[in-house]
Amino acid sequence: MAEMLLEAHELHTYYGSSHILHGVGFSIRRGEALGLMGRNGMGKTTLIRSMLGLVRARHGTVRVNGDDMTRAKPHRIALAGVAYVPEGRGIFPNLSVRENLVMAARAGADGRREWTFERVMETFPRLGERINNGGGQLSGGEQQMLTIGRALMTNPNLLILDEATEGLAPLMVKEIWKVIRTIRDTGIATVVVDKNHSAVTGLTNRSVILVKGEVVFDGPSQQLREDPALIRKHLGV
Repeated sequence: MAEMLLEAHELHTYYGSSHILHGVGFSIRRGEALGLMGRNGMGKTTLIRSMLGLVRARHGTVRVNGDDMTRAKPHRIALAGVAYVPEGRGIFPNLSVRENLVMAARAGADGRREWTFERVMETFPRLGERINNGGGQLSGGEQQMLTIGRALMTNPNLLILDEATEGLAPLMVKEIWKVIRTIRDTGIATVVVDKNHSAVTGLTNRSVILVKGEVVFDGPSQQLREDPALIRKHLGV
C-alpha cells in the first residue's frame, strides 16, 4: 500500500456555535492527486484549515507521515512537508518576485532540494519576466503563479491548492491547470479544490465531495466523471 501522507479521522470543527465539519475523514497517499469538491459553504476550506492547524478541530485526529499532528502548530505541519496555496494567495506585495520566492526556499522534510529557484523560473517563465517587480504589481494570474512557486520552493511532499483558478481570465486559468498537471506529474501529492469539476476529475486519481460538512463521495475520479446524475446532485448550480 502506498505511504499515507496526511490522514484525518472524525473531524468536528466549529465556528462559534456553528458546527461546520461533522465527523469528516480524509486521507491522501504519496504521489496521489485528489480533487476536493462541493458547493460554496460546504466545509472544504474548513477541512483544509483544520488539518493544517490553522483552525482547531474540537474533536478528531490528524496524522502527517504517520505522526500525530492533532494539536501541532501550523509551522510544524509545514516542516513535515505540507505546502498550502490558500484562496486569496497571501503574497507579500512589497517584496519583489525574487524575494517572495527566495524567502521560502528550504530543503524538503526528507532533505530533497529538487525545486530550486532555477526550476521555478523554468516552470513559470512569466515570473522570470517580472523578477524584480513587487508582488503587488503583478496580475492576478501572475500572483497565483508566484504563490504556487513559493510553495514549491519548500520542496513539499504534498501541495494543497485552494481555488487556484478563482477569478482568473480564461487563458490564465488554462495556464494554471497546465502547471498543476506538471506538478502532479513530478510525483508531488496534490489536493485541488476548484469549482470546475470537469477539470478536477480530469486531473486527479480520486475525488472527495463534501455536503454540509460531511463526505458524500470518496472514490475514483473516473467514476465521478461517468456519473452525471451524482455531479448534478452534489455539484450542480
